[in-house]
Amino acid sequence: MNTSRVAVVMITGLIALGACSKGEKGGADTSAGAAAPAAAGGEATPAPGGKVIVVTATSDEKGNYFEPNDIEAHKGDVLRFTLKTGVHNVHFLPDSNPGKKSLPPASDMLQLPGQTLDIPVNFEEGKYYFQCDPHAALGMKGHLEVEHER
Repeated sequence: MNTSRVAVVMITGLIALGACSKGEKGGADTSAGAAAPAAAGGEATPAPGGKVIVVTATSDEKGNYFEPNDIEAHKGDVLRFTLKTGVHNVHFLPDSNPGKKSLPPASDMLQLPGQTLDIPVNFEEGKYYFQCDPHAALGMKGHLEVEHER
C-alpha cells in the first residue's frame, strides 16, 4: 500500500473515532429499572401479532456494529435500534435499496446509552440494506428481509 493510501485510511479511522466519542457522557444510569431516553419519534407499537425486534448499536474493541445485523421481520413488526455504546444513526439509503419505496429518512444520531429509535416495518416484501453513516466504511452495515406471511 502506498503512503498516500495509508494516510487516507488513517485519517478516515481518526474521523470515525472522533464521531464515536462526540456526545458520549458518562454517568447515565441505564441499569434495570432506570428510564432510558427515547428518540424523537417515541416508542412504536407492533401491529396485532407483530413483535419488537431489538437491534443494538455498539462501538467496542470488536469495532462498530449492529447486533443482529441480518434481520428477518414481517410487516407489522417494529425494529427497535438501541444504543449500547458510541454514537450511531440508522440509514436505509435509497441508492443501496433501488426501487424500494417508503424508506425511512436517515435517523438523528443516537448519543446516550439506552436511547432508542423505533422503525415500524411498513416495507414491502424484499431485502433492504441499512448502515450507520459515520461507520459504514468500518463495516457497520446490516440487512433486513421483510416477509409478509408468518
